[in-house]
Amino acid sequence: MRTRTVTLRRPGLQALALVATALVLTACASAGDPQRNAALPPGATPRGSAPTAPASAKAKAGAGTATSAPAPTRAKRSSGGHAELAFAGDTHFEGTAAGALTGHVGTAFSVLRGADLAMVNLETAVTDRGNAQPKEFTFRAPAAAFGMLRRAGVDAVTLANNHGMDYGRVGLQDTLAAARRYGMPLLGAGVDADAAFSPLRREVGGVRVSILAATDFLDDFAQTTWVAGEGVPGLASAKDPARLLAAVRAERARADVVVVFLHWGVERTVCPTARQRDLAQQLSAAGADIVVGSHAHVVQPAGAVGHTLVRYGLGNFQFYANGGLGNESGVLTVDVTRAGVTDSTWHPATIHSGAPDVMTGAVAKARLAEEAQRFGAC
Repeated sequence: MRTRTVTLRRPGLQALALVATALVLTACASAGDPQRNAALPPGATPRGSAPTAPASAKAKAGAGTATSAPAPTRAKRSSGGHAELAFAGDTHFEGTAAGALTGHVGTAFSVLRGADLAMVNLETAVTDRGNAQPKEFTFRAPAAAFGMLRRAGVDAVTLANNHGMDYGRVGLQDTLAAARRYGMPLLGAGVDADAAFSPLRREVGGVRVSILAATDFLDDFAQTTWVAGEGVPGLASAKDPARLLAAVRAERARADVVVVFLHWGVERTVCPTARQRDLAQQLSAAGADIVVGSHAHVVQPAGAVGHTLVRYGLGNFQFYANGGLGNESGVLTVDVTRAGVTDSTWHPATIHSGAPDVMTGAVAKARLAEEAQRFGAC
């Protein structure tokens, strides 16, 4: 049984209130109708038919309900090609989440496997060395974690977060080495600032995709000691966004689709902060097509900022969540062509014993309705 979708077809800024309205309409649509619901938010006008998308290069998996962002219309970009990108949130292997290392992964990973390019926020150092940093929570995992993620369908990770260097520069050195050993592209960290801000560039389905990652949140002590610099290993920081914005502009000149994965916001806070909204505006102006975020440990709303699809918070994913909103999870899939974003789908999930399980049917619709009501307060 498949739920209907709501398509937003007007380029330009869509207020979050309209996004909440779209989510409510989506959640209330009757199940079982294979046709797309063409209902538009107030004032929106059709922009014309989107390109027909051929089947993904990977087998499709998982089921969810879609809310769509407008496809940007920009000069010097032609339509054609097709790929599905997938993004999921905070991932580590502590407590109950350690079950993934012995094969206990949730069904939401099937959505990642079904995409042409899938990425998560790796919120842990991958090391058995180093000293725990002076903070309340420190996470680490064995090198085999990268092998587990690859087998589960993850194609790349970002380490740009407030746990990426939980075991200092020695731990970072080990994490980078383990990622190379397992062939896992790692963004947002490196042996110096140039490496930390280096994009992942891939051509998938005939679409040139560039992905950048950075963190806008670090503990006070880490805002200097963890940040990559000239000849200094560390993380890509967005505290001063100038370098990130320059990197986005540079990729805009060579890629069909530019993605930014940010660690930002306030923990356990559903509504995006003024800082998140401001950064989203700046990234959109610089040329980002997609902005996705992590750190809040709760799912945050999605919206269109200019031509840019923004999912402010993906929530926890493979994580030792222990109830409440922290157990709510999901995967964002985004359909892209050489012209940019054509569609997006939020696949809601729930974390059970540290592993995310995708929701379908009436249960998924109920979750989406709850999210719509929650996001309406933003």
